[in-house]
Amino acid sequence: MDWLGEPPEASLEVFEEDAKSILVRNDSPDVPFTWGVNPYRGCQHACAYCYARTGHQYLGMGAGTDFDTKIVVKRNAEQLLRGALARGKTKSPQGGVDWIAFSGVTDPYQPLEASYGLTRGCLEACAEFRQPVGLITKSALVRRDIELIARVHARSSASVFLSIPFADPIAARAIEPWAATPAGRFDALRALSAAGIPTGVSLSPMIPGLNDHAIPEILTRAAESGAESAFMILLRLPGEVAPVFEERLRRAFPERADKVMGQLAESRSRQASRSAFGTRMSGAGPRWQAALDLFQLHCRRLGLRTDEGIPVRTWSPASEGGTPPPRQRELF
Repeated sequence: MDWLGEPPEASLEVFEEDAKSILVRNDSPDVPFTWGVNPYRGCQHACAYCYARTGHQYLGMGAGTDFDTKIVVKRNAEQLLRGALARGKTKSPQGGVDWIAFSGVTDPYQPLEASYGLTRGCLEACAEFRQPVGLITKSALVRRDIELIARVHARSSASVFLSIPFADPIAARAIEPWAATPAGRFDALRALSAAGIPTGVSLSPMIPGLNDHAIPEILTRAAESGAESAFMILLRLPGEVAPVFEERLRRAFPERADKVMGQLAESRSRQASRSAFGTRMSGAGPRWQAALDLFQLHCRRLGLRTDEGIPVRTWSPASEGGTPPPRQRELF
């Protein structure tokens, strides 16, 4: 299937499980969603920088290659979500419905989704229960579900962000080896936008000295593909993610590795405050500030929205047919 592109070279182990729950609650004021759904654990895209790698250690697996070669499949995800929505789990105490993010710690459209269809099943449930959703992905496989996502949007609200931190396919392949090519992601963005689905682009993670020069090109191509908004987040390297990223960086870009790691160290040591999205951040170093200024300049030039505050978490239909909520943005 042209949605998937070239298959990963590494051998894959799949562990099917019957999960006890599928909705993950978030209470952090810095994260703009209350509920997340993760149909999988681990991710075949194998992005070197992925902060979710540390979660695999709680399964008795490693944060390195185990994360992208040992994938846990929650085969009862759709049934669990239907049960939760039937019980009104996502209803807000203030009225309305809290939207669901797909996904917090995995890509809902990683290659296994083509076989298992867990994300698709969950979206079918969301359409049935008029549940608003936001999706973030690096996969062109999202094109398979355009009609379904449009149906969710017509009944409540749906938006899709394509994560595109690299414009150069060679650089992308080095750091995000089994994600869709940048061109494939822009094509998916274009198809989603043409279907009337609100779309955006995430330039995350932004890695000073490695991909900040691509900000104008990515934003321009995203706007040409119909994106309405954009955001970016500075790279974070928690725990065991740091050595995974640095090893990949030094292998792929030996001439730039010291500079990049130095810029990241400066950004972390000088950081004074930040929002979840990096759109408000002080004291994080001149290179990050220059990248942020460049990002904001080109968003204004292209008419792309950026959010300076925490988005509204809930959706309330204004009529029986429902209307879209205030524009929201995903975490990544």
